[in-house]
Amino acid sequence: MRVVVCEDHALLREGLVRLLREAGHEVVATLSDARGLTDAAADADIAVLDVRMPPTFTNEGVLAALELRRERPCFPVLVLSQYVEERYATELIRQPGAGLGYLLKDRVADIDVFLDALERIHAGEHVLDEDVIAQLLARRTSDDRLAALSPREREVLGLMAQGRSNAEIAGQLFVSNGAVEKYSAQIFQKLDLSTDRAGNRRVQAVLTYLEVEARQP
Repeated sequence: MRVVVCEDHALLREGLVRLLREAGHEVVATLSDARGLTDAAADADIAVLDVRMPPTFTNEGVLAALELRRERPCFPVLVLSQYVEERYATELIRQPGAGLGYLLKDRVADIDVFLDALERIHAGEHVLDEDVIAQLLARRTSDDRLAALSPREREVLGLMAQGRSNAEIAGQLFVSNGAVEKYSAQIFQKLDLSTDRAGNRRVQAVLTYLEVEARQP
């Protein structure tokens, strides 16, 4: 896999480069700020970048990721953040197209978790940090779009938002794959995600879920 790394902290940037190369990936470019990301990504298969970067250290990474996705809608992007910043996570994940991720930098310390997330995002999955998911799940929602879902359907949708496959959801809930498929179909129907709607229904369901949860006080 060819990777472009965009991280202003020199030690973390070099650590990411070493980790990626030792895992057999090729680092085609390293950037200390978000300028030039789109050009650098032209020769890459995925981009890994920080949320907060020069000059303001606020949301430059997210803005760069969004710009890159506008240029190349299906280009895989993994954004790293020091803290849980739900606003930025939701803003990124709500964008159309597959292959997006948002992880805390602590996850990089767990090499297997980081590399697994990288592979899944490159394969087109959405991967959201479990701490962000935990905060969203802890909120109470009153949005009518989710009110029609049963507790079990909400649980299945929450696991979908964590990037779990049907088999993984079935294993965690101790149900069959067929049962998960049935719950998924009911979720899509209740959220009015018809088969002719643009985009993957699973992704659209997760985006609806994250949008609803992120709007809660």
